[in-house]
Amino acid sequence: MTRRLLQAIAGAEHGGAETFFLRLTAALHRAGEPQRVLIRRNPSRAQSLREAGVPVTELAFGGLLDLTTRLGFRREIVAWRPNIVLTWMSRATRLCPRGDFVHVGRLGGYYDLKYYRYCDQLIANTSAIVDYAVDNGWPRQRITHLPNFVPDASATAALPSEAAAADDRTSLALALGRLHPNKGFDFLLEALAVTAKVDLWIAGDGPLRPRLERLATRLGIADRVRFLGWREDVPALMASADLLVCPSLYEPLGNVVIEAWSAGLPVVATASDGPAGLITDGETGILVPLPGTNGDGPAPLACAIERLCADPALRSKLGNAGRRAYEAEFTEPIVISRYRRFFDRVTD
Repeated sequence: MTRRLLQAIAGAEHGGAETFFLRLTAALHRAGEPQRVLIRRNPSRAQSLREAGVPVTELAFGGLLDLTTRLGFRREIVAWRPNIVLTWMSRATRLCPRGDFVHVGRLGGYYDLKYYRYCDQLIANTSAIVDYAVDNGWPRQRITHLPNFVPDASATAALPSEAAAADDRTSLALALGRLHPNKGFDFLLEALAVTAKVDLWIAGDGPLRPRLERLATRLGIADRVRFLGWREDVPALMASADLLVCPSLYEPLGNVVIEAWSAGLPVVATASDGPAGLITDGETGILVPLPGTNGDGPAPLACAIERLCADPALRSKLGNAGRRAYEAEFTEPIVISRYRRFFDRVTD
């Protein structure tokens, strides 16, 4: 019997899960997996999927009283007759009807498992999330760790338009992500204020941007910080930077760490769950304590940034080790092969 996959995601305008959903869907199509997808109405995302060759249906994915999405979800299942329905995050999982298919819920964070109680299988993108689900009563044999992959940044040679403006800098740090309290960008700005001769690019957007811009001005570092907005040319940005900083206060995975590894870019990260699970301190990156862990403020992060900026040999060592870690576990062929073996197993 031919395998047919249906994926469903509500999702925000931007975010790590949404980005990986697009990557995974396109990669599965390239690998020959027959699939359709349901997404929350988003013309840009729908266009990207159609350009990748994937049939897409847009639904509202609203609240509890959204009967239209439930009916649309059910109609797609009747029409496509999937063997597997893969739902991303809580809303799509909750709205998925029950039927004659294997329902797989994907966990990219420490979500409330009550929304996953009717799933047959779970995918977790970190081993720590597997442990979380098991600790909360989920049978270990029904949850599988499948990591994310990122594109190979070494295939991108172009530099961003901002590169020329950075020629007179001493060192350049790059940070990526939604401008959200969990991402710790205020903590990063406080650390930057302790450093000397380090510039910072922040690629991301969100409701905190005006507040962060005011903080940079108040700290006297506005001339050293550039807010780039949401960017699609991340490999090009990394090609201009000396290091990547991941200052997250809460980070289940840390896709940005893997992206930096792909580019051979050294990483400094706070020891939140995701980066701490990925990085071997001093070998594939530098980990610093979360703020307040030992009564510390931004000084440890500032020291780690300056240490890397001052030591080209250390940057090269960490960047090369990160690249080897990427090639061993986080490339598209490796991860897609694992997904396909998982699909084989749950539909056998």
